Amino acid sequence: MKRVMIIGQPGSGKSTLARALGEKTFLPVVHIDLIHWKSGWVEREPDEKSKMTLEVIARPTWIFEGGHSRTWPQRLDRADTLIWLDMPVGLRLRRVLWRTIKHYGKERPDLPDGCPEQFSAEFLSFIWRTRNTSRAKMRALYDGAPADKTKYHLNSPAAVRRFMDGLSQAVAIGNLGFPHR
Repeated sequence: MKRVMIIGQPGSGKSTLARALGEKTFLPVVHIDLIHWKSGWVEREPDEKSKMTLEVIARPTWIFEGGHSRTWPQRLDRADTLIWLDMPVGLRLRRVLWRTIKHYGKERPDLPDGCPEQFSAEFLSFIWRTRNTSRAKMRALYDGAPADKTKYHLNSPAAVRRFMDGLSQAVAIGNLGFPHR
């Protein structure tokens, strides 16, 4: 496990899982929202996002969470591990609402400076509108991943906990070859 690609729809827990994996494995974590947004909630141009994404995936190690599906094929080519967080839409909506309330007006570590958390009915609508189409794209990526990729399809918070427990045990016995800090 040297290059981990995490995909999932908004509110599925990508950023949280990436941070937790980074703490266990000491791999560098990259959040797509730091590439997607500039300060002030200004969206970067697609070509600039692609260039920045390709620069990240050229690195020797990473945990890269998030979208910009235009670069998924290249990301998957470089990844050795693919994790799909496939949570129910109701849970994801609740998580996004809770995150908004908890961090309202404050900046989160997975967003650029100058992007304080804010309520967005448009974002909630996007989550609802894309619940099936986005999931279908992720299913196709996951199902089409080459056999040499280690894949995890996690579809509940309990599945994520079991995955992390198993990873903790593997790291503890030195089974994954990560450096100890």
